[in-house]
Amino acid sequence: MHSVSEIKNHKWIGRDIGQIMYGKNNNVIVSENLHESIEGSDAVIDFTQPDNTVYCSNLCADLGAAHIIGTTGFNENQENEILNSSRKTPIVKAGNMSLGVNMLTKLVEKVAKSLDLDFDVEILEMHHRNKVDAPSGTALMLGESVASGRGKKLSELASYNKEGITGIREKGRIGFASLRGGGVIGEHEVIFASENEKISKKHEALTRNIFANGAIKAAIWAVGKVPGLYGMSDVLGID
Repeated sequence: MHSVSEIKNHKWIGRDIGQIMYGKNNNVIVSENLHESIEGSDAVIDFTQPDNTVYCSNLCADLGAAHIIGTTGFNENQENEILNSSRKTPIVKAGNMSLGVNMLTKLVEKVAKSLDLDFDVEILEMHHRNKVDAPSGTALMLGESVASGRGKKLSELASYNKEGITGIREKGRIGFASLRGGGVIGEHEVIFASENEKISKKHEALTRNIFANGAIKAAIWAVGKVPGLYGMSDVLGID
């Protein structure tokens, strides 16, 4: 069974999603009843907002559906709720579903593990003007990988704000810079810079299809897995 749900009173409610997206009916009608959409489903793909995702995660746990989460911008309490849901159903949660970004994540972890603290790390991300959270979930995912490579947690090393007289750069910190403009889908760059050289690793999304393709791959992988909180590295087998 395939189903699509939207928020209450959305203009797509009651319409055929195939007609909306491609101009050809596929007999999948958009519903405002999330519970009804999840019931009987094997997996749910969710790119929405944090509050809605937590609600969806609880429903998936109760109804036995795998939950694929591409939503970003969670606070600590929301993260804990998702973790609790993962004790009942498989959840794949990633700041970015693309194969390229997840390969980049592993690469920067290896680089961070190999280089000493003479190399400062800066993470630069740019997205379209309508993105509401910063840094992006992908930038944070990359930061977590750098921190992991250095044997630390991101919360111990992250530096998000640079404005005015900031003083000298503290050794070992991971800096973030967020740019917003136009229709940029997503660009991420991790820079390792020492006194004498700079290493830069970058990913640029050319189409949003990469996120959909990764999410579908994750959904197929997750069905039948034991309950737990997984990442795209599990799906892709790149640990």
